[in-house]
Amino acid sequence: MKATLGVLALAIALTGLVAVTSLARVDDTPAWNRAAAGAYLDQRQGWWMTWPTAARDHDTACVSCHTALPYALARPALRTALSETGPTSTERKMLAHITKRVRLWKDVEPFYDDQTRGLPKTSESRGTEAILNALVLARYDAQAGHLSDDTRMALANMWALQFTSGDLKGSWAWLNFHNAPWESDESHFWGTTLAAIAVGMAPDGYQASPDIQDRLALLRGFLTTGAGKQPLVNRAVLLWASSRLKGLLTPEQQGLVIGELQAQQQSDGGWSLTTLAPWTPRRDKTPFETRSDGYATGLVTFALQQAGVGRADPHVSTGLAWLAGNQSKTDGLWPAYSLNKERDLATDVGRFMSDAATAYAVLALTSGQ
Repeated sequence: MKATLGVLALAIALTGLVAVTSLARVDDTPAWNRAAAGAYLDQRQGWWMTWPTAARDHDTACVSCHTALPYALARPALRTALSETGPTSTERKMLAHITKRVRLWKDVEPFYDDQTRGLPKTSESRGTEAILNALVLARYDAQAGHLSDDTRMALANMWALQFTSGDLKGSWAWLNFHNAPWESDESHFWGTTLAAIAVGMAPDGYQASPDIQDRLALLRGFLTTGAGKQPLVNRAVLLWASSRLKGLLTPEQQGLVIGELQAQQQSDGGWSLTTLAPWTPRRDKTPFETRSDGYATGLVTFALQQAGVGRADPHVSTGLAWLAGNQSKTDGLWPAYSLNKERDLATDVGRFMSDAATAYAVLALTSGQ
């Protein structure tokens, strides 16, 4: 009888332990559909690379800020959860496009040129692409643990286009089609933060390489000097960059940005992109969508974690809970809304913001795992 009671007590204790462990796991990583998120991201990037508007010379596709770049940053984060042994066929195709353009850098045409789009679209395109190529390849090298020759070449292409004098010293030319948030007046600084993340992500101690220190000093100078004038959305990405590249923000400056981001959290636990900058009104005169969205919530929650704010922090935990509760059950995406005009979220173009939202939601939910 005593033996039976002992076994029963042990079983109850183990059951309680399992329950507590399960609750802790749920609290730490809210439930969300990783497979659906991965399938959505794969489908969207696959569509993008076959969309005629995205086609570029040498049978390649544009590395878009709304679909391709977020995809490249986020998709590898799902690898372990989905029991994948390597990049998907969609990732491999994207990487093949990028490495081809890196290797043929002097021969490929810019994404947009002066002749068809007006000055200075050639230089803007080259600066933008150089940064995006370097960041995407550095992201994959970081996961592989070794800096490849292609990524070294992409970084060299990037440094060669850095401004070394004038008001823009330390930065790069960046595409501006007056499309917020990635191709507008606010985007130039954002693009330079992406260059900093690329350098900080590159493995094999790349950021300590003696031959780039002068360039790095210019990069740091541009970002640190201009940070105070930037909208909060750009400083959120600078906060992320500062976790990768030393010397961008002091601990006190990090704390100020963190506090400002936390202050913008909405009552439902999410963030709205409309509150993170003084955006120009929409071109069609429709009102901004002010509800919490997946892009702002994913970006802010990810940046906070990258800066060392743990998941036990109430701002982070409620942000993650918002993300877990707002993934579409039909197609795995997180919703986000255009700052430029009202768009139908069911259309391919209307989903550009949701592409970025889904990627940053994945980054936030998998951060530190």
